[in-house]
Amino acid sequence: MTDTAIDRYIRLADLAVHDESALTELLTLFAPDATVRLGSDPVRGHASVTAFYRAHFAAFADTKHYWNTTVLDDGTLRAEWVCAARTADDQLMTVAGVEHARLDEDGLITDLRNEFTQRP
Repeated sequence: MTDTAIDRYIRLADLAVHDESALTELLTLFAPDATVRLGSDPVRGHASVTAFYRAHFAAFADTKHYWNTTVLDDGTLRAEWVCAARTADDQLMTVAGVEHARLDEDGLITDLRNEFTQRP
């Protein structure tokens, strides 16, 4: 198992559904001017990224991700993932995708984008 920024991000995502400190820690993985594209319009900058994740995690009662991470030749992190979840309105769902993360020289995520391979 790898321990890259994207691994920490996915691990914290499951915790952030229930734990404000995990959300706070997850947000520290992003550069201040990071861009996040998770199947919606891009959000950019700390305030927008924070608001996006607060709304995103509020939609869930519980999530569990499984993933495999690869470091590409150009340094981009690639995580192929699947997730089983219970939504806040008690619906069950599964979803899968591939996320790519680019990092800055400090190891912070500057660009995170997702491509769904299975939509909810």
